[in-house]
Amino acid sequence: MTATNSLPDGPKMPAFLRRMKFLFQPLEYMEDFAKVYGDNFTIWNRNGPSTIVFSHPQALQQIFAATSDQFDIGKTNIGLQYLLGANSLILQDGIRHQRQRQLLTPPFHGERMRAYGENIREITQQVTKEWRIGQPFKIRASMQEITLRVILRAVFGLDEGQRFQELRQLLTKLLDINGSLLMSTVFFIPFIQKDLGVWSPWGQVLQLRRQIDELIYGLIRERRAELDQNRQDILSLMMSARYADGQSMTDEELHDELMTLLVAGHETTASALIWAFYWCDHTPEVREKLLAELDFFGDNPDPSSIVKLPYLTAVCLETLRIYPIVTGGFRRIAKAPIVVMGYNLPVGTVIATSIYLAHHREEVYPDSKQFKPERFLERQFSPYEYLPFGGGNRRCIGMAFAQYEMKLVLATILSRFQLSLMNKHPVRPVRRGLTLAAPIGMRMVAKPVIKRATTPKTKDNLSHIPHSRASQSVITEVNESNENEIIH
Repeated sequence: MTATNSLPDGPKMPAFLRRMKFLFQPLEYMEDFAKVYGDNFTIWNRNGPSTIVFSHPQALQQIFAATSDQFDIGKTNIGLQYLLGANSLILQDGIRHQRQRQLLTPPFHGERMRAYGENIREITQQVTKEWRIGQPFKIRASMQEITLRVILRAVFGLDEGQRFQELRQLLTKLLDINGSLLMSTVFFIPFIQKDLGVWSPWGQVLQLRRQIDELIYGLIRERRAELDQNRQDILSLMMSARYADGQSMTDEELHDELMTLLVAGHETTASALIWAFYWCDHTPEVREKLLAELDFFGDNPDPSSIVKLPYLTAVCLETLRIYPIVTGGFRRIAKAPIVVMGYNLPVGTVIATSIYLAHHREEVYPDSKQFKPERFLERQFSPYEYLPFGGGNRRCIGMAFAQYEMKLVLATILSRFQLSLMNKHPVRPVRRGLTLAAPIGMRMVAKPVIKRATTPKTKDNLSHIPHSRASQSVITEVNESNENEIIH
Protein backbone atom coordinates (compact mmCIF):
# COMPACT_ATOMS: atom_id res chain seq x y z
CA MET A 1 0.00 0.00 0.00
CA THR A 2 1.44 3.35 -1.02
CA ALA A 3 1.63 5.88 1.79
CA THR A 4 -0.26 9.14 1.38
CA ASN A 5 0.08 12.43 3.26
CA SER A 6 -3.69 13.00 3.34
CA LEU A 7 -5.64 12.04 6.43
CA PRO A 8 -8.72 9.79 6.37
CA ASP A 9 -12.08 11.47 5.86
CA GLY A 10 -14.23 12.10 8.91
CA PRO A 11 -17.40 13.72 10.27
CA LYS A 12 -17.92 17.41 9.58
CA MET A 13 -20.56 18.04 12.25
CA PRO A 14 -19.99 20.96 14.66
CA ALA A 15 -17.69 20.12 17.56
CA PHE A 16 -20.39 20.82 20.17
CA LEU A 17 -22.87 18.39 18.57
CA ARG A 18 -20.16 15.79 18.15
CA ARG A 19 -19.21 16.11 21.82
CA MET A 20 -22.84 15.73 22.90
CA LYS A 21 -23.14 12.61 20.77
CA PHE A 22 -19.96 11.27 22.38
CA LEU A 23 -21.38 11.89 25.87
CA PHE A 24 -24.98 10.77 25.43
CA GLN A 25 -24.80 8.25 22.55
CA PRO A 26 -21.40 6.61 23.02
CA LEU A 27 -22.06 3.49 20.94
CA GLU A 28 -23.80 5.37 18.13
CA TYR A 29 -20.89 7.83 18.13
CA MET A 30 -18.55 5.05 17.01
CA GLU A 31 -20.94 2.93 14.97
CA ASP A 32 -22.39 5.80 12.90
CA PHE A 33 -18.99 7.22 11.97
CA ALA A 34 -17.60 3.77 11.09
CA LYS A 35 -20.66 3.03 8.96
CA VAL A 36 -20.03 6.16 6.88
CA TYR A 37 -16.23 6.42 6.87
CA GLY A 38 -15.03 2.83 7.38
CA ASP A 39 -12.13 1.49 9.45
CA ASN A 40 -10.19 4.76 9.65
CA PHE A 41 -11.65 8.22 10.17
CA THR A 42 -10.53 11.62 11.38
CA ILE A 43 -12.08 13.61 14.21
CA TRP A 44 -11.23 17.13 13.08
CA ASN A 45 -10.14 19.72 15.62
CA ARG A 46 -9.93 23.39 14.62
CA ASN A 47 -8.06 24.39 17.79
CA GLY A 48 -5.42 21.68 17.83
CA PRO A 49 -4.25 18.43 16.26
CA SER A 50 -6.94 16.18 14.84
CA THR A 51 -7.45 12.62 16.06
CA ILE A 52 -7.26 9.63 13.71
CA VAL A 53 -9.36 6.65 14.84
CA PHE A 54 -8.23 3.16 13.77
CA SER A 55 -9.90 -0.21 14.35
CA HIS A 56 -8.58 -2.54 11.62
CA PRO A 57 -6.37 -5.34 13.05
CA GLN A 58 -3.53 -4.40 10.69
CA ALA A 59 -3.62 -0.80 11.93
CA LEU A 60 -3.68 -1.90 15.56
CA GLN A 61 -0.70 -4.19 14.98
CA GLN A 62 1.28 -1.35 13.41
CA ILE A 63 0.43 0.98 16.31
CA PHE A 64 1.08 -1.50 19.12
CA ALA A 65 4.33 -2.72 17.55
CA ALA A 66 5.81 0.78 17.50
CA THR A 67 8.53 1.45 20.06
CA SER A 68 7.68 3.50 23.14
CA ASP A 69 9.87 6.41 22.00
CA GLN A 70 7.63 6.96 18.97
CA PHE A 71 4.66 8.16 21.03
CA ASP A 72 3.72 10.35 23.93
CA ILE A 73 0.91 8.58 25.78
CA GLY A 74 1.06 9.71 29.39
CA LYS A 75 0.40 13.36 28.57
CA THR A 76 -2.88 12.45 26.85
CA ASN A 77 -4.11 11.27 30.26
CA ILE A 78 -3.24 14.48 32.11
CA GLY A 79 -6.94 14.99 32.78
CA LEU A 80 -6.76 12.09 35.25
CA GLN A 81 -4.12 13.74 37.42
CA TYR A 82 -6.75 15.20 39.75
CA LEU A 83 -7.91 11.68 40.55
CA LEU A 84 -4.75 9.55 40.39
CA GLY A 85 -1.86 11.93 41.03
CA ALA A 86 1.09 13.08 38.90
CA ASN A 87 3.14 9.92 39.57
CA SER A 88 0.50 7.47 38.34
CA LEU A 89 1.75 4.91 35.85
CA ILE A 90 -1.02 6.00 33.50
CA LEU A 91 0.54 9.47 33.22
CA GLN A 92 4.12 8.25 32.62
CA ASP A 93 6.08 7.69 29.42
CA GLY A 94 9.41 6.22 28.37
CA ILE A 95 11.93 4.92 30.91
CA ARG A 96 9.94 6.06 33.92
CA HIS A 97 6.86 4.23 32.68
CA GLN A 98 8.91 1.08 32.11
CA ARG A 99 10.56 1.10 35.55
CA GLN A 100 7.23 1.72 37.30
CA ARG A 101 5.72 -1.20 35.40
CA GLN A 102 8.46 -3.53 36.54
CA LEU A 103 7.67 -2.79 40.18
CA LEU A 104 3.87 -3.02 39.85
CA THR A 105 3.51 -6.16 37.72
CA PRO A 106 4.69 -9.04 40.01
CA PRO A 107 1.89 -8.92 42.66
CA PHE A 108 -0.74 -9.51 39.97
CA HIS A 109 0.67 -12.78 38.67
CA GLY A 110 1.63 -16.30 39.63
CA GLU A 111 1.19 -17.68 43.13
CA ARG A 112 0.65 -14.26 44.68
CA MET A 113 -2.41 -13.69 42.52
CA ARG A 114 -3.79 -17.17 43.08
CA ALA A 115 -3.46 -16.68 46.83
CA TYR A 116 -6.34 -14.20 46.56
CA GLY A 117 -8.73 -16.93 45.36
CA GLU A 118 -10.19 -17.91 48.73
CA ASN A 119 -10.47 -14.24 49.72
CA ILE A 120 -12.47 -13.48 46.58
CA ARG A 121 -14.87 -16.36 47.18
CA GLU A 122 -15.24 -15.54 50.89
CA ILE A 123 -16.01 -11.86 50.22
CA THR A 124 -18.53 -12.83 47.51
CA GLN A 125 -20.34 -15.15 49.91
CA GLN A 126 -20.42 -12.48 52.63
CA VAL A 127 -21.93 -9.85 50.34
CA THR A 128 -24.54 -12.16 48.80
CA LYS A 129 -25.71 -13.29 52.24
CA GLU A 130 -27.26 -9.82 52.54
CA TRP A 131 -29.55 -10.43 49.56
CA ARG A 132 -33.22 -10.98 50.35
CA ILE A 133 -34.54 -13.82 48.22
CA GLY A 134 -37.18 -12.65 45.77
CA GLN A 135 -36.59 -8.96 46.59
CA PRO A 136 -35.17 -6.67 43.87
CA PHE A 137 -31.78 -5.09 44.51
CA LYS A 138 -29.36 -2.88 42.58
CA ILE A 139 -26.80 -5.24 41.10
CA ARG A 140 -24.16 -2.49 40.76
CA ALA A 141 -24.11 -1.82 44.49
CA SER A 142 -23.42 -5.49 45.24
CA MET A 143 -20.76 -5.93 42.56
CA GLN A 144 -18.97 -2.73 43.60
CA GLU A 145 -19.04 -3.88 47.21
CA ILE A 146 -17.43 -7.20 46.27
CA THR A 147 -14.74 -5.79 43.98
CA LEU A 148 -13.90 -2.89 46.31
CA ARG A 149 -13.48 -5.20 49.29
CA VAL A 150 -11.33 -7.53 47.18
CA ILE A 151 -9.01 -4.75 46.03
CA LEU A 152 -8.74 -3.24 49.53
CA ARG A 153 -7.77 -6.61 50.95
CA ALA A 154 -5.31 -7.26 48.13
CA VAL A 155 -3.72 -3.79 48.21
CA PHE A 156 -3.72 -3.00 51.94
CA GLY A 157 -4.55 -6.30 53.63
CA LEU A 158 -7.59 -4.50 55.10
CA ASP A 159 -10.96 -6.17 55.60
CA GLU A 160 -12.21 -4.68 58.86
CA GLY A 161 -11.76 -1.78 61.26
CA GLN A 162 -12.57 1.92 61.20
CA ARG A 163 -9.94 2.83 58.59
CA PHE A 164 -11.21 0.13 56.24
CA GLN A 165 -14.79 1.37 56.58
CA GLU A 166 -13.79 5.00 56.05
CA LEU A 167 -11.71 4.23 52.98
CA ARG A 168 -14.44 2.00 51.52
CA GLN A 169 -17.12 4.65 51.98
CA LEU A 170 -15.00 7.52 50.65
CA LEU A 171 -13.90 5.58 47.55
CA THR A 172 -17.48 4.56 46.82
CA LYS A 173 -18.66 8.18 47.04
CA LEU A 174 -15.77 9.41 44.90
CA LEU A 175 -16.36 6.90 42.13
CA ASP A 176 -20.14 7.36 42.18
CA ILE A 177 -19.68 11.11 41.67
CA ASN A 178 -17.08 10.54 38.95
CA GLY A 179 -19.40 8.08 37.25
CA SER A 180 -22.37 10.44 37.12
CA LEU A 181 -23.39 11.92 33.78
CA LEU A 182 -22.93 15.41 35.21
CA MET A 183 -19.34 14.64 36.22
CA SER A 184 -18.70 13.06 32.83
CA THR A 185 -19.66 16.37 31.29
CA VAL A 186 -17.34 18.21 33.66
CA PHE A 187 -14.45 15.88 32.76
CA PHE A 188 -14.87 16.27 29.00
CA ILE A 189 -15.47 20.03 29.20
CA PRO A 190 -12.50 21.18 31.33
CA PHE A 191 -13.37 24.88 31.49
CA ILE A 192 -16.26 24.13 33.89
CA GLN A 193 -13.96 22.35 36.35
CA LYS A 194 -14.51 24.93 39.05
CA ASP A 195 -14.07 24.32 42.77
CA LEU A 196 -17.16 25.92 44.29
CA GLY A 197 -16.89 23.97 47.51
CA VAL A 198 -19.14 21.08 48.52
CA TRP A 199 -21.99 22.65 46.53
CA SER A 200 -20.31 21.76 43.24
CA PRO A 201 -19.48 18.27 41.86
CA TRP A 202 -15.87 19.30 41.27
CA GLY A 203 -15.59 20.67 44.79
CA GLN A 204 -17.01 17.44 46.23
CA VAL A 205 -14.47 15.39 44.28
CA LEU A 206 -11.55 17.46 45.52
CA GLN A 207 -12.76 17.27 49.11
CA LEU A 208 -13.14 13.48 48.91
CA ARG A 209 -9.67 13.23 47.38
CA ARG A 210 -8.18 15.13 50.31
CA GLN A 211 -9.88 12.80 52.80
CA ILE A 212 -8.73 9.69 50.91
CA ASP A 213 -5.19 11.08 50.64
CA GLU A 214 -5.04 11.52 54.40
CA LEU A 215 -6.05 7.90 54.98
CA ILE A 216 -3.64 6.47 52.39
CA TYR A 217 -0.64 8.48 53.61
CA GLY A 218 -1.50 7.37 57.15
CA LEU A 219 -1.45 3.72 56.03
CA ILE A 220 1.88 4.25 54.24
CA ARG A 221 3.45 5.72 57.38
CA GLU A 222 2.17 2.85 59.52
CA ARG A 223 3.38 0.24 57.05
CA ARG A 224 6.85 1.77 56.86
CA ALA A 225 7.09 1.40 60.63
CA GLU A 226 6.32 -2.33 60.46
CA LEU A 227 8.28 -3.46 57.40
CA ASP A 228 9.77 -6.35 59.37
CA GLN A 229 6.37 -8.07 59.66
CA ASN A 230 6.66 -9.97 56.36
CA ARG A 231 3.27 -8.80 55.06
CA GLN A 232 2.19 -9.95 51.59
CA ASP A 233 -0.31 -7.24 50.63
CA ILE A 234 0.49 -5.19 47.52
CA LEU A 235 1.44 -2.05 49.48
CA SER A 236 4.05 -3.96 51.49
CA LEU A 237 5.38 -5.65 48.35
CA MET A 238 5.64 -2.28 46.59
CA MET A 239 7.53 -0.83 49.57
CA SER A 240 10.06 -3.64 49.54
CA ALA A 241 10.56 -3.47 45.74
CA ARG A 242 13.59 -1.65 44.38
CA TYR A 243 14.40 0.09 41.12
CA ALA A 244 17.51 -0.98 39.22
CA ASP A 245 19.56 1.67 41.07
CA GLY A 246 18.50 0.26 44.45
CA GLN A 247 16.09 3.09 45.27
CA SER A 248 12.61 2.44 46.63
CA MET A 249 9.40 4.28 45.76
CA THR A 250 8.72 7.56 47.57
CA ASP A 251 5.58 8.10 49.61
CA GLU A 252 4.18 10.25 46.79
CA GLU A 253 4.85 7.54 44.18
CA LEU A 254 3.29 4.90 46.42
CA HIS A 255 0.22 7.04 47.02
CA ASP A 256 -0.38 7.74 43.33
CA GLU A 257 0.10 4.12 42.27
CA LEU A 258 -2.20 2.96 45.07
CA MET A 259 -4.88 5.39 43.88
CA THR A 260 -4.44 4.05 40.36
CA LEU A 261 -4.89 0.46 41.54
CA LEU A 262 -7.89 1.33 43.70
CA VAL A 263 -9.69 3.32 41.01
CA ALA A 264 -8.89 1.04 38.07
CA GLY A 265 -8.94 -2.17 40.09
CA HIS A 266 -12.57 -2.48 41.01
CA GLU A 267 -14.93 -0.21 39.01
CA THR A 268 -14.18 -1.89 35.70
CA THR A 269 -14.43 -5.41 37.11
CA ALA A 270 -17.74 -4.58 38.80
CA SER A 271 -19.13 -3.33 35.47
CA ALA A 272 -17.94 -6.47 33.66
CA LEU A 273 -19.61 -8.70 36.26
CA ILE A 274 -22.92 -6.87 35.89
CA TRP A 275 -22.85 -7.49 32.14
CA ALA A 276 -22.00 -11.17 32.70
CA PHE A 277 -25.07 -11.64 34.91
CA TYR A 278 -27.17 -9.71 32.42
CA TRP A 279 -26.13 -11.97 29.54
CA CYS A 280 -26.63 -15.14 31.59
CA ASP A 281 -30.21 -14.02 32.22
CA HIS A 282 -30.75 -12.71 28.69
CA THR A 283 -29.48 -15.94 27.08
CA PRO A 284 -30.74 -18.85 29.26
CA GLU A 285 -28.96 -21.44 27.12
CA VAL A 286 -25.63 -19.87 28.09
CA ARG A 287 -26.53 -20.04 31.76
CA GLU A 288 -27.53 -23.72 31.45
CA LYS A 289 -24.23 -24.67 29.81
CA LEU A 290 -22.33 -22.74 32.43
CA LEU A 291 -24.20 -24.44 35.29
CA ALA A 292 -23.56 -27.84 33.73
CA GLU A 293 -19.84 -27.08 33.68
CA LEU A 294 -19.88 -25.83 37.29
CA ASP A 295 -21.92 -28.85 38.48
CA PHE A 296 -19.11 -31.10 37.39
CA PHE A 297 -16.98 -29.85 40.30
CA GLY A 298 -19.61 -30.03 43.04
CA ASP A 299 -19.67 -27.72 46.08
CA ASN A 300 -16.69 -25.55 47.09
CA PRO A 301 -14.25 -26.55 44.34
CA ASP A 302 -10.67 -25.38 44.40
CA PRO A 303 -10.41 -21.87 42.83
CA SER A 304 -7.51 -22.96 40.64
CA SER A 305 -9.82 -25.54 39.03
CA ILE A 306 -12.66 -23.08 38.54
CA VAL A 307 -10.59 -20.50 36.66
CA LYS A 308 -9.49 -23.11 34.12
CA LEU A 309 -13.04 -24.01 33.04
CA PRO A 310 -13.32 -23.46 29.25
CA TYR A 311 -16.95 -22.37 29.04
CA LEU A 312 -16.69 -20.07 32.08
CA THR A 313 -13.62 -18.50 30.49
CA ALA A 314 -15.46 -18.11 27.18
CA VAL A 315 -18.43 -16.41 28.88
CA CYS A 316 -16.11 -13.88 30.53
CA LEU A 317 -14.21 -13.24 27.29
CA GLU A 318 -17.42 -12.74 25.32
CA THR A 319 -18.76 -10.40 28.01
CA LEU A 320 -15.70 -8.19 27.60
CA ARG A 321 -15.91 -8.39 23.81
CA ILE A 322 -19.49 -7.36 23.20
CA TYR A 323 -19.46 -4.33 25.53
CA PRO A 324 -15.83 -3.55 26.46
CA ILE A 325 -15.82 -1.40 29.59
CA VAL A 326 -13.25 0.94 28.08
CA THR A 327 -14.20 1.43 24.44
CA GLY A 328 -10.88 2.85 23.26
CA GLY A 329 -7.21 2.43 24.08
CA PHE A 330 -5.00 5.23 25.33
CA ARG A 331 -4.53 7.94 22.75
CA ARG A 332 -1.03 8.28 21.35
CA ILE A 333 0.67 11.44 20.08
CA ALA A 334 3.20 10.80 17.32
CA LYS A 335 6.70 12.02 18.26
CA ALA A 336 8.03 11.02 14.84
CA PRO A 337 6.33 10.47 11.47
CA ILE A 338 4.63 7.07 11.30
CA VAL A 339 2.80 5.16 8.56
CA VAL A 340 -0.44 3.45 9.61
CA MET A 341 -2.68 1.72 7.05
CA GLY A 342 -0.96 3.63 4.27
CA TYR A 343 -1.43 7.03 5.87
CA ASN A 344 1.77 8.99 6.51
CA LEU A 345 0.98 10.63 9.84
CA PRO A 346 3.10 13.66 10.79
CA VAL A 347 4.54 14.56 14.18
CA GLY A 348 1.83 15.69 16.58
CA THR A 349 -0.92 13.51 15.14
CA VAL A 350 -3.20 12.06 17.81
CA ILE A 351 -3.86 8.36 17.21
CA ALA A 352 -6.84 6.59 18.81
CA THR A 353 -7.59 2.86 18.77
CA SER A 354 -11.24 1.81 18.96
CA ILE A 355 -11.62 -1.37 21.01
CA TYR A 356 -15.38 -1.42 20.51
CA LEU A 357 -15.19 -1.24 16.71
CA ALA A 358 -12.42 -3.87 16.62
CA HIS A 359 -14.69 -6.19 18.64
CA HIS A 360 -17.57 -5.76 16.21
CA ARG A 361 -15.93 -6.48 12.89
CA GLU A 362 -18.30 -8.93 11.17
CA GLU A 363 -15.51 -10.69 9.28
CA VAL A 364 -13.85 -11.46 12.62
CA TYR A 365 -16.95 -11.90 14.80
CA PRO A 366 -19.95 -13.00 12.69
CA ASP A 367 -23.23 -11.79 14.24
CA SER A 368 -21.14 -9.53 16.43
CA LYS A 369 -24.16 -8.10 18.26
CA GLN A 370 -25.12 -11.59 19.46
CA PHE A 371 -23.74 -12.98 22.73
CA LYS A 372 -21.97 -16.20 21.67
CA PRO A 373 -19.31 -17.51 24.08
CA GLU A 374 -18.75 -20.46 21.76
CA ARG A 375 -16.81 -18.23 19.37
CA PHE A 376 -13.92 -18.30 21.90
CA LEU A 377 -13.99 -22.10 21.98
CA GLU A 378 -13.89 -22.39 18.21
CA ARG A 379 -10.85 -20.24 17.51
CA GLN A 380 -8.20 -18.05 19.10
CA PHE A 381 -8.17 -14.34 18.33
CA SER A 382 -5.07 -12.22 17.92
CA PRO A 383 -4.30 -9.33 20.34
CA TYR A 384 -5.23 -6.99 17.47
CA GLU A 385 -8.69 -8.53 17.12
CA TYR A 386 -9.48 -8.94 20.82
CA LEU A 387 -8.17 -6.29 23.21
CA PRO A 388 -10.55 -5.42 26.08
CA PHE A 389 -7.56 -4.45 28.25
CA GLY A 390 -5.79 -2.36 25.63
CA GLY A 391 -2.69 -3.34 23.72
CA GLY A 392 1.02 -2.92 23.21
CA ASN A 393 3.08 -1.61 26.12
CA ARG A 394 -0.10 -0.14 27.65
CA ARG A 395 -1.98 -3.38 28.12
CA CYS A 396 -3.44 -3.60 31.62
CA ILE A 397 -1.20 -5.22 34.24
CA GLY A 398 -4.37 -6.14 36.09
CA MET A 399 -5.74 -8.19 33.18
CA ALA A 400 -5.05 -11.61 34.68
CA PHE A 401 -6.22 -10.54 38.14
CA ALA A 402 -9.44 -9.00 36.79
CA GLN A 403 -10.36 -12.12 34.81
CA TYR A 404 -9.40 -14.37 37.72
CA GLU A 405 -11.67 -12.37 40.03
CA MET A 406 -14.44 -12.18 37.45
CA LYS A 407 -14.56 -15.96 36.98
CA LEU A 408 -14.52 -16.74 40.69
CA VAL A 409 -17.27 -14.24 41.55
CA LEU A 410 -19.42 -15.39 38.63
CA ALA A 411 -19.01 -19.09 39.50
CA THR A 412 -19.61 -18.52 43.23
CA ILE A 413 -22.85 -16.62 42.68
CA LEU A 414 -24.28 -18.72 39.84
CA SER A 415 -23.73 -21.90 41.87
CA ARG A 416 -26.07 -20.53 44.55
CA PHE A 417 -28.41 -18.04 42.91
CA GLN A 418 -30.37 -17.48 39.75
CA LEU A 419 -30.29 -13.76 38.99
CA SER A 420 -33.05 -12.30 36.84
CA LEU A 421 -33.68 -8.79 35.58
CA MET A 422 -36.72 -7.00 36.96
CA ASN A 423 -37.29 -5.50 33.54
CA LYS A 424 -36.75 -7.94 30.69
CA HIS A 425 -36.16 -5.27 28.04
CA PRO A 426 -32.72 -5.31 26.37
CA VAL A 427 -30.18 -3.09 28.13
CA ARG A 428 -27.79 -0.73 26.36
CA PRO A 429 -24.58 0.67 27.86
CA VAL A 430 -24.52 4.21 29.21
CA ARG A 431 -21.57 6.46 29.91
CA ARG A 432 -20.06 6.17 33.38
CA GLY A 433 -17.18 8.60 33.53
CA LEU A 434 -14.52 7.37 31.12
CA THR A 435 -16.15 3.95 30.83
CA LEU A 436 -19.36 2.38 29.55
CA ALA A 437 -21.55 0.43 31.94
CA ALA A 438 -25.03 -0.92 32.49
CA PRO A 439 -27.50 1.70 33.80
CA ILE A 440 -26.85 2.40 37.48
CA GLY A 441 -30.47 1.69 38.44
CA MET A 442 -30.54 -1.80 36.92
CA ARG A 443 -32.27 -4.13 39.38
CA MET A 444 -32.20 -7.91 39.63
CA VAL A 445 -33.90 -10.55 41.74
CA ALA A 446 -32.08 -13.49 43.33
CA LYS A 447 -33.62 -16.91 43.74
CA PRO A 448 -31.93 -20.05 45.08
CA VAL A 449 -30.55 -22.42 42.49
CA ILE A 450 -32.60 -25.59 42.35
CA LYS A 451 -30.24 -28.47 42.98
CA ARG A 452 -30.17 -30.95 40.14
CA ALA A 453 -30.39 -34.68 40.44
CA THR A 454 -27.04 -36.22 41.22
CA THR A 455 -25.29 -37.51 38.13
CA PRO A 456 -21.96 -39.26 37.77
CA LYS A 457 -19.28 -36.60 37.51
CA THR A 458 -17.58 -37.63 34.31
CA LYS A 459 -16.42 -35.66 31.35
CA ASP A 460 -19.27 -37.19 29.36
CA ASN A 461 -21.65 -34.90 31.27
CA LEU A 462 -20.04 -31.94 29.53
CA SER A 463 -20.10 -33.35 26.00
CA HIS A 464 -22.62 -30.72 24.87
CA ILE A 465 -20.18 -27.93 25.68
CA PRO A 466 -17.75 -27.42 22.76
CA HIS A 467 -14.15 -27.46 23.99
CA SER A 468 -11.19 -26.96 21.74
CA ARG A 469 -7.45 -26.48 21.62
CA ALA A 470 -8.12 -22.80 20.92
CA SER A 471 -10.03 -22.46 24.20
CA GLN A 472 -7.13 -23.97 26.14
CA SER A 473 -4.77 -21.49 24.50
CA VAL A 474 -6.98 -18.63 25.65
CA ILE A 475 -7.08 -20.02 29.20
CA THR A 476 -3.32 -20.36 29.29
CA GLU A 477 -2.86 -16.79 28.07
CA VAL A 478 -5.29 -15.44 30.68
CA ASN A 479 -3.56 -17.14 33.60
CA GLU A 480 0.07 -16.67 32.66
CA SER A 481 2.14 -13.60 33.40
CA ASN A 482 2.86 -11.34 30.42
CA GLU A 483 5.77 -8.97 30.75
CA ASN A 484 4.11 -6.47 28.44
CA GLU A 485 0.95 -6.00 30.50
CA ILE A 486 0.61 -2.43 31.72
CA ILE A 487 -2.01 -0.85 33.96
CA HIS A 488 -4.95 0.29 31.87
